[in-house]
Amino acid sequence: MPELPEVETTRRGIAPHLEGREIVEVIVREPRLRIPVPGTLADDLVGAHIGNLRRRAKYLLIPLISSGGVSRSLLWHLGMSGSLRIARVGDIPRKHDHIDIVIEDRHVLRYHDPRRFGFVDWLSSSEDTDKRLVKLGPEPLSSAFDGEHLYRLSRGRRLAVKSFLMDNAVVVGVGNIYAAEALFLAGIDPRRAAGRISRTRYDRLAAAVRDVLAAAIDQGGTTLRDFVSGVGEPGYFAQRLNVYGRDGQPCRRCGAELRLTTVGQRASVFCTRCQT
Repeated sequence: MPELPEVETTRRGIAPHLEGREIVEVIVREPRLRIPVPGTLADDLVGAHIGNLRRRAKYLLIPLISSGGVSRSLLWHLGMSGSLRIARVGDIPRKHDHIDIVIEDRHVLRYHDPRRFGFVDWLSSSEDTDKRLVKLGPEPLSSAFDGEHLYRLSRGRRLAVKSFLMDNAVVVGVGNIYAAEALFLAGIDPRRAAGRISRTRYDRLAAAVRDVLAAAIDQGGTTLRDFVSGVGEPGYFAQRLNVYGRDGQPCRRCGAELRLTTVGQRASVFCTRCQT
């Protein structure tokens, strides 16, 4: 599943080709996504100008100003296997290329989604009222996220710290891969109860989360099944993973064999020596 670095990589890749430009055509080949594509999407988008793209958690927000001056925003989620990339008018669509948004300079924003678990929909009146966004925690790369935030929310919590870290109400966008990697860097066993971790260790964990996500964004995301960036390139962060997907292999830090366990019904690899 595309996680925060993949979505941010997508935003950075497609934004220069879209911002400030007019939409001249919309082609919906398959409207049956997780949330059905709005029936009037094409009519509503044609003639609109695209504002500055933003990301909130794993959602892309695409502001639009219609020819009549009305401002609205699209909310786009990539689901399990979706990707947005830039194509050109005349490029032959592949299987599972469900939506094309054609821009005035003949670039095309093309949505590909084999499983159709993603969606595009209108944002409600504001981010503060949209039910999909209102309960989300802080962005992990923002000043609102730190060790004190994690420590405060974890008091009295008995669930595993990895599950706690992956809760979008605690912090957004820290999925399975990046939670595993951050916990390794912070030296914390993913099975430990969240409420039994000290403030000092949470300071280390918050810093590790920021470092892991920033590195993944710099590397273009992690190569996962169908993911490609907005310009059609795979990510390369997988080459630097310390624990995720490496069960049975030696720890890069101490040489011990990495162990596979299950945390919150998710596979989790960790080092029994380095993570306590």
